[in-house]
Amino acid sequence: MPTAPEDTVLHRTENNVRWITLNRPEAMNALTWAQREQVIALLDDASADPAVRAVVLTATGKGFCAGADLRGGPGSAATGATGATGATGGDRVAGDVARMIRLGAQRLITAVLDCEKPVLAAVNGTAAGIGAHLALACDLVIAAEGARFIEVFVRRGLVPDGGGAYLLPRLVGPQKAKELMFFGDAVPAGEAARLGLVNKVVAAGELEAAAREWAERLAQGPTRALAMTKQLVNASLDGDRAAALAAEASAQEINMTTADANEGVASFVERRTPKYLGR
Repeated sequence: MPTAPEDTVLHRTENNVRWITLNRPEAMNALTWAQREQVIALLDDASADPAVRAVVLTATGKGFCAGADLRGGPGSAATGATGATGATGGDRVAGDVARMIRLGAQRLITAVLDCEKPVLAAVNGTAAGIGAHLALACDLVIAAEGARFIEVFVRRGLVPDGGGAYLLPRLVGPQKAKELMFFGDAVPAGEAARLGLVNKVVAAGELEAAAREWAERLAQGPTRALAMTKQLVNASLDGDRAAALAAEASAQEINMTTADANEGVASFVERRTPKYLGR
């Protein structure tokens, strides 16, 4: 498996927040196979590390992520299965494309959805194709005023992958989702916020500070309760009411065994601000 050069995916942990930054500004942060694998690994590590209590996913330059790197060079997403175009060679057999999408784009989006810590996207610029889905899979999205979201697949004659047809209808409804996917028009940040794709729009120079404020608030919260809340909300549209209520009751039962739940109740009784430890 190729390893992404260290400077193409930057990462650090500050104040219990894991910052993951795509850093190929010259390519509008088009995602290579190696970068994708590193982002997945960092998200998995964030789930397991008690010192990480929130995650910010962002990028450098003018683009958040222009989609998969389709140039086909070593380590590109085209050779590594982020999109279908990497399997267009003459030796392709039935099942290759589906397998590559499952192991590539879908694994990336699933890593965000299943991360046990809240994941915030700080979208600095264009988010296109799998880049748009990467942002929309996050739990919260803050966008710079100049950011745009583009369902670019139709422009390439492709079906949306990376969970797009799953994510978009749940955010904007089926009719609007089809409009965005059928035409592939760019959606400016302000319009994206109106549609419900984005939580907040800020000036470009304020993006990092806004992301830090929200992420550090999340990192000071009851981490396990947030993890179970995320799981409940993500599953809520996929099952029936009885299943959702049963899952809610089970989650609360489990959560009440945590130190943070006990602290939350005790602080209420004692009329003081709770001090959550993420445990």
